[in-house]
Amino acid sequence: MQSISEMIQPIKWHDEQLHLLDQRLLPSQQVWLSFEHTDDVTNAIRDMVVRGAPAIGVTAAYAVVLAAREAWNKAGVNWKQAMYEPLAKLEASRPTAVNLSWAIEQMTAIYINLPETHSPETALLEAAIHIHQQDIAANQTMGKLGADLIAADSMVLTHCNAGALATGGFGTALGVIRQGYSDGKIKHVYVDETRPWLQGARLTAWELMQDKIPCTLQADVAAAALMASGKIDWVIVGADRIAANGDVANKIGTYSLAVLAKYHQVKVMVVAPLSTIDWQTQTGKQIPIEQRPSIEVTHLASQQIAPDGIDVLNPAFDVTPAELINAIVTEAGVVLSPSMTTMKNLRKQN
Repeated sequence: MQSISEMIQPIKWHDEQLHLLDQRLLPSQQVWLSFEHTDDVTNAIRDMVVRGAPAIGVTAAYAVVLAAREAWNKAGVNWKQAMYEPLAKLEASRPTAVNLSWAIEQMTAIYINLPETHSPETALLEAAIHIHQQDIAANQTMGKLGADLIAADSMVLTHCNAGALATGGFGTALGVIRQGYSDGKIKHVYVDETRPWLQGARLTAWELMQDKIPCTLQADVAAAALMASGKIDWVIVGADRIAANGDVANKIGTYSLAVLAKYHQVKVMVVAPLSTIDWQTQTGKQIPIEQRPSIEVTHLASQQIAPDGIDVLNPAFDVTPAELINAIVTEAGVVLSPSMTTMKNLRKQN
């Protein structure tokens, strides 16, 4: 039987359109949305149709293809100049996930050198497909490298969704968990529900159950008691941006888990591709943190759960200091006890 990572990928290109699995409707509905215009993709990223830093990066690469097509079709317009505005909007749609700007930079480096007298669409589509394929291959490599760090019969806890749905396919944190379960390293997975978007309850639990990996869903606030019980060996999460010193921005609540893990002597593993490392950002204090609409906290499934007029703080991410992390796993290698020095070693090798 195929795994969920083989059966479902959140991003597809066919019939000259970008198709995204609407993750807002999972697990109850599997609805695909089609896109022909860059601005519509920008809105889809902002509105969480697609989410997860690697998946956003792959989506952005395909969005550049759409932008090039639109620009080329504008009569009497320099198509390269016409791409500036839609790509600027695209890059601003989710400010914390560095894979978004990385993908746009990769695609820009290609189209900037293309002749202005020929349509850029074919060349850019080839590049976007390559980025997509690279992401899946990187996830599979990270799965093996991360699983090698885990002892047999381990119990792990994960937060948010860093699986096939958050990437081009297979997953980062869930890639390690998939590989670890296949190798007999992981016997059970605990899943944080991950308020306020419930990515753990809606997406991660669904992926694990489709793959028949034993799992248990819990409220985010149950993590401390679970660790105190001695059942957890690793916390395994993804990342939306990693600073040069190894500080990690990930879904809000990750920092809390890392603090709890340190106290309870539980190891923390962050799994992310090299494209998630922002070498220009020295520490986590410099990472911009996206603030999302208050309705995400005051309402649950369109049902109001908070009083009218309440002030709301709704950061999408928090920053976990490098000293709370035991290992950062990338497709290029593993950084143990991340710091400015150990991260530099990774950069030198690549």
